[in-house]
Amino acid sequence: MKIIDAHLHLFPTDEDWAEESAQRVGHHNSIEHLREVYGQLDMVHGVVMGNRSLETDYHNYPADLFHYCVGLDSFLLKGGKQPIPDLAERVEEHLKRENCCGVKLYPGYNKVWLSDEMYEPVYELAARYDKPVAVHMGLTANARAHLKYSHPLALDEVAADHKRTRFVMCHFGNPFLDCAAAVVEKNPNVATDLSGLLEGRVDLEDYFREQAGYEGVVCTDWGIVEDPDPELDSFGARPYGQQDLTVTERH
Repeated sequence: MKIIDAHLHLFPTDEDWAEESAQRVGHHNSIEHLREVYGQLDMVHGVVMGNRSLETDYHNYPADLFHYCVGLDSFLLKGGKQPIPDLAERVEEHLKRENCCGVKLYPGYNKVWLSDEMYEPVYELAARYDKPVAVHMGLTANARAHLKYSHPLALDEVAADHKRTRFVMCHFGNPFLDCAAAVVEKNPNVATDLSGLLEGRVDLEDYFREQAGYEGVVCTDWGIVEDPDPELDSFGARPYGQQDLTVTERH
């Protein structure tokens, strides 16, 4: 199965903290290393969630490896308060590019409602170019952000009012999972991704034991005691914690 990494961030290689963070999970902060890891995992492409600049020249990534979403983060606001006057024109310059596959919004960090009028031309442009608007939803990386702006119900409002625009709810709105599920079910123009739900190197067996306090067979339907299918895209049981037992013993 070919895999696309649908949500990643790239950081400058000259920033020590980025390399230190990568090394803590056994990696390096470089495109060359990422290309190598993609090859090992049979991953064929990635989508970079843009940050730091609205200049098109800043977003020149290896075309065989990445597309990107232009990010409207702190550069969205002039002086941290008012939207930059030529926002729509600058966003359109990105959407015209073949390697730009959408827009990324950061409402919790910018402390701006998704229904704010500054976003209206962005939604219209995304619909015209048939490219989605990805939105950071749920918990934020720092305490300065305001969660009310990144709650999934804030996305419900704009999705309902902009049916021609496709949206991607990033991080499944974690930890507001029940509201996130309702928004995705209600609005056919909203998809979601599961990025960031687990961070670092995670042993799934230990995760289920520690987080759920569960030791046994994990499944979604029938076949609860069978051996796991070898391919992750196959439907079947996942007997976490009981792999060493036979099917009969698991009964």
